[in-house]
Amino acid sequence: MEAAPRSQSTTIAGLLAHAVERFGARTAVQRKVGEEWVETSYAEVGEIVTELGRGFVAAGIEAGERVCILSGTRPEWTYADFALTAAGAVVVPIYQTNSAEECQYVVENSDAVAIVCEDAEQLEKIASVRENLPALRTVVVMEGADAREGVKTFDELREQGRAEDGARLEARSAAVGPEDPFTFIYTSGTTGPPKGCVLSHGNYRSVLDQCLELGVLGGEDEEVSYLYLPLAHSYALLIQLLTFDIGGTIAYFGGDTKQIVAELTQVKPTYLPSVPRIFEKIYTLVTGNVDAETLAKAVAVGKQVADLRYAGQEIPAELQAAYDQFDEKLFVNVRGAFGGRLKQASTGAAPIAHEILEFFWACGVPVMEGYGMTETATVATAQTPGGQRFGTVGRALPGVEVKIAEDGEVLLRGKNIFGGYYKNADASFGAVVDGWLHTGDLGSLDEDGYLSIVGRKKDIIITAGGKNLTPANLENDMKQSRWVSQAMMHGDRRAFPSMLITLDEEEIGPWAEAEGIEDRSISALASNEKVLALVQETLDAANAKYAQVEQVKKFFVLDHDLSQETGELTPTLKVKRNVVNEKYAERFDALYG
Repeated sequence: MEAAPRSQSTTIAGLLAHAVERFGARTAVQRKVGEEWVETSYAEVGEIVTELGRGFVAAGIEAGERVCILSGTRPEWTYADFALTAAGAVVVPIYQTNSAEECQYVVENSDAVAIVCEDAEQLEKIASVRENLPALRTVVVMEGADAREGVKTFDELREQGRAEDGARLEARSAAVGPEDPFTFIYTSGTTGPPKGCVLSHGNYRSVLDQCLELGVLGGEDEEVSYLYLPLAHSYALLIQLLTFDIGGTIAYFGGDTKQIVAELTQVKPTYLPSVPRIFEKIYTLVTGNVDAETLAKAVAVGKQVADLRYAGQEIPAELQAAYDQFDEKLFVNVRGAFGGRLKQASTGAAPIAHEILEFFWACGVPVMEGYGMTETATVATAQTPGGQRFGTVGRALPGVEVKIAEDGEVLLRGKNIFGGYYKNADASFGAVVDGWLHTGDLGSLDEDGYLSIVGRKKDIIITAGGKNLTPANLENDMKQSRWVSQAMMHGDRRAFPSMLITLDEEEIGPWAEAEGIEDRSISALASNEKVLALVQETLDAANAKYAQVEQVKKFFVLDHDLSQETGELTPTLKVKRNVVNEKYAERFDALYG
């Protein structure tokens, strides 16, 4: 893709002001109000953010102080983020799915002096623990909460800002330097308590520049990014900044994840950042009724055409004719599911099967896999359309170095590497050694610098026989099945690997009805003999790819899916292995009895 014009901002504090100067009349924000999509221009966003920024200054927020945002993904999150950053404050995001106790931990650990809450529900979490937070001076609520003592509304803060002299805010913004902290992002943590990653303005500015150089966003057309990912996550935060940096539009999802596919057809995005689960779900839906032989032929033809197009080469007439047939029956429907204008999608945060990426590539929906973590200000390596190698996570971004340690661990170095964990010297020590971030991931580099991730060092299962197993591979194969929602391998210091499996409710229900099963509740289906036989058949097919010692010998099916609410999944839908292993220890033990 064509590289976007580089922003003149050297810090995130100045990013929005530069964007307003360059793109004032363009649409910055689309949000769903009822059934309509309402647009807000860059000039209007600039006015809102300026008023809020002045309001925060007037409310006593000082440069360098931490301020939390406890909210789902919505425009007001972005407005508060830019306003606080312009005021020289350090934004500390909190997932809206966090419990009151988890919110207290982040507020307390970060030494936050203020918090911005989304609504009455989030406000109540803070109210329930506020007596434990003596340093918390200011509480702001975006909407939907009754007036109460000690709480400011967004409107009140904006009104206060309108009465404030703008000189203080401008001086604060100008004083911010690349080395100053921009945000503390607390890792959601698949193991242990969250750690606050200190990320500077320079960290994020370097990644933005790297993405601009690669042309991730910003060709000749105006870009529309559809954003449903939690802005408390570093990945979504990067997309927010990147879209504003190139004058694109962010279409914020309406708040209901079940409406994502419907909303994609409404806003017709050109760019979609996502986690693998969305692509896995769409893949199983659109391929479920296509026989394996036809699907293989379609993907083979589609891949050839896509490869030739991106290489700028002529497509032979015979190949084009074959492509047109598959396009009419399959490919056009897949593109339509994403709105029909998608130029690129990106996926990260968890592994995705290369067969799924190849399928979407063949359909004309380039889903590019990247790799990084909160500690790298999101991304460190990425695929690019036409330069991808499926099965890898791409090559290092410009200015980022990758090497593999003797034990196979992936090491990273560059301007995007974080400055350590806040108030956690023990965790910080050893995380970065001689400028190299020790990622905790195992991987390999090919001769052209493409990185492949094998698994997490901590996730490696060592059986009682001493065999090292990487669970992610077989887990991903199982999750490709239309019947399976989640799969987690177990087996550390055990005689053989076993697996916890959950059912895809939307898929298994209709199947059960066709099979004449009367009780189609998930709790009943989880122990139904026909369902267990179906899962066993799926597992047998997945096992066949692996050596005998790597194959899952026994499994059990949960009577419910894993979820964030029960603490079993992170906000990016990764399984918290330690939680699941502990919670279902008796079920696992029974498999080895």
